[in-house]
Amino acid sequence: MSSLLTDVPPSEMRPRPGFSQRTYTGTRPTTSGTSIVSQEVICAISESRGVSPTVGLAFVNLSTSEAVLCQICDSNSYARAINKLAVFEPTELLFMNTPSARQTMLYDTIQHNIPDLIISSIGRRYWSDRASQEYVDKLAFPEELESIRGSLESHYFAACCLAAVLKYIELQLDLTFTFHSLRIKFEASQGSIMIDLSTTASLELIQNLQNAKSRDCLFGLLNETLTPMGSRLLRTNILQPPTEQERIAARHDAVEELSTIEDMFFAIREALKNFIDADKVLTSACATSNYQSIKNAIDETLNDDVVYQRKPLDLRNQRTYAIKVRNANYSVTKLIKSQTGVNSLLDVARQAYKESNADAAEFVSVLSERHNLTLELKYDTSRSYYISLSAFELEGVLPDEFINVVKRRDRIECQTLDLVKLNQRILDSHYEVISMSDQAVQELLEKICEGVPDLFKISEAIATLDMLSAFAHLVTIQEYVRPEITDVLAIKSGRHPLHEKILKDKLVPNDTYAAQQSRFQIITGCNMSGKSTYIRSIALMAIMAHIGCFVPADYASFPIIHQLFARAATVDEINASVSTFAVEMREISYILRNVDGRSLVIVDELGRGTSTTDGLAIAIAIAEALLDSHALVWFATHFRDLARIMSERSGVVNLSLSVELSQESSKMTMLYKVQEGHVQEKFYGLALAKFLPFPPQVLDIAQRVSMHLYKIAEDGATTSKALRTSRKRNLVLQLREQLLQAHNGTIDGEELRQWLKRLQDDFAMKLAALEIGDDMDPVDDGALDDQEQESKSDEDSFEPVEDYEKRLSTEDVDLVSEQNTEEEMWNM
Repeated sequence: MSSLLTDVPPSEMRPRPGFSQRTYTGTRPTTSGTSIVSQEVICAISESRGVSPTVGLAFVNLSTSEAVLCQICDSNSYARAINKLAVFEPTELLFMNTPSARQTMLYDTIQHNIPDLIISSIGRRYWSDRASQEYVDKLAFPEELESIRGSLESHYFAACCLAAVLKYIELQLDLTFTFHSLRIKFEASQGSIMIDLSTTASLELIQNLQNAKSRDCLFGLLNETLTPMGSRLLRTNILQPPTEQERIAARHDAVEELSTIEDMFFAIREALKNFIDADKVLTSACATSNYQSIKNAIDETLNDDVVYQRKPLDLRNQRTYAIKVRNANYSVTKLIKSQTGVNSLLDVARQAYKESNADAAEFVSVLSERHNLTLELKYDTSRSYYISLSAFELEGVLPDEFINVVKRRDRIECQTLDLVKLNQRILDSHYEVISMSDQAVQELLEKICEGVPDLFKISEAIATLDMLSAFAHLVTIQEYVRPEITDVLAIKSGRHPLHEKILKDKLVPNDTYAAQQSRFQIITGCNMSGKSTYIRSIALMAIMAHIGCFVPADYASFPIIHQLFARAATVDEINASVSTFAVEMREISYILRNVDGRSLVIVDELGRGTSTTDGLAIAIAIAEALLDSHALVWFATHFRDLARIMSERSGVVNLSLSVELSQESSKMTMLYKVQEGHVQEKFYGLALAKFLPFPPQVLDIAQRVSMHLYKIAEDGATTSKALRTSRKRNLVLQLREQLLQAHNGTIDGEELRQWLKRLQDDFAMKLAALEIGDDMDPVDDGALDDQEQESKSDEDSFEPVEDYEKRLSTEDVDLVSEQNTEEEMWNM
């Protein structure tokens, strides 16, 4: 046991309620956090290998039998990981039992920020994602199994941490949970939108679905960064968009300033070109007190004109003269050296190196005069100095003095014995210089080691500046607009950012509006009419707005979103023996278990993987659940009955993608324009089939059957008093929401009066249609013709909206009051 677990201080074991106790002779640490009244939390942590770290954490609360998993795309300062540890306050932290685990920046950062935290380790073989699945099957609540399994599949490091911490509790603490008694949940990192792996793939955030190497993804579109740090930060932000409103607004301010002040924009972009992928690269614009001391230490040791060189000889000279001398008249480019420096022995060695190089140049000059040849002194890493001359200048053969002769086209390369000796002497001097220089650099690194966290912060600042300047660059070349952060989602003339890049002028813009009274929007339309493009554009623009980028629209406003889910059309997973229907049900199950009122959900073609009846029934049930969650939902479907049935529910809006059907020419024209109401084209599937080489009798039979089924469905549709009452209630709730928005908005004066007049006319017409018992659908027929509205507008007949509310029956008013109370309770 001692070889498995290390660094565990001695303590007294004690049984805990709710756990099985096994015989164990080990010990347990005693801290203030392990008292009976306090919660005892064990945490395991691991990270990926790479420049941009991904940190997995698993917290197990022994006092409440709860496990929380999270996986964070963090920065080099590990701010998110430290924040998670600060939130859960674990009493003990587990690392992998390998030498490299304690030689990482993550380990040092945790010790620096949480010095009192007990850190232990557990064997590497227990960090297994497969073992975590087995623990989940055994310990998790049965109704949560599918949801947890989906989270573990897309979060490898968090899964490994869960296995490690449960194994540690079992072996070291001699405690086991009873079957199906452990509450396990996955949490996104604080301050960012939770986007699962399925959503990342379906929205093509990081990678194109058809071509993995293509730049036709959101990351490829936005990646106009000039530094690797900026590119990594952009990728992290796309996967975890921030949710702090002040932070988002500050980024929008910065992008707007960069896009309007050209001199500053071009100066920043030009300066960023010189940065390489190294966290120690700093800029003088980011000076802090700690940074200044680090900069002073560097300036005192290294020469200002020492930069990376590509040519072998220049690179060797730069390494030789990298360490600064006390006399300021030293110049690397001229290879001039004073006699006093940081280290007197180093100065002597560099003087010997300099003299040997001068001897080599003088030797070749003498040799050239002796043989009356134009000889040039050259250098490469394998031979050091060698002699080069033109083959056309040589008459006869080279003198015997020349050795190591190589002919390369029209040049002859060679050496002499004396030159080889000089090369060895130069090499010895160089090695001596490098040895002492490395010692000086090592002392410098030790001196600035304490300030490394500040260097990382400066590197992050550079990365942030690079990312924001990339956003500003997009604004200058694209027609993007600054989004607002409000309580509603409103987009005017929005475009799909990726399709706009590919199709350019061919993309048709669309408007979008969603609030609580229009939070569930059902999108119907023909095949290839643009339903998927429309709903995906909303999600992509929401991400762009949250990371600080402008969006492709004429106007846009977004609420703060905390979770983003996308359920797109899928295919069978043959390797996993999982059908299309099973895949989509698993994804929807995950969404339903995690969705809340601060989520944005897009669902595309749900229920197509099973029978029509079952698919419709499941789609209705899922739509009801999503509607009750109060999330903003866009639900694209081919089920027209779903749109008809859900249209009477409060908060539901029916939209469709318009299409022109010509019965004479059997021609179908996609307009790609969103309109109110569900799709009215009854036989668009048959219209598309006519373009394919089907036998005529097949199409005739299909047409007759389709018309017969449609007639049966129409005959079964009735309008009842309860239905009209529900429509009245929805109408008044819509009016209430619009008036509240006007009250909280910025319009006033004559503009507000005109808007209220149009609102009154629209409300009066819809209410009148309901009172006379008309079967008008307030959603389908809500889009009135402009001429009809103008003909019904009469400024002399303007009266307060309250008069219309008084015209409702007592029963209707009671229903409205009940619904308002429900809305107010939800808002609280």
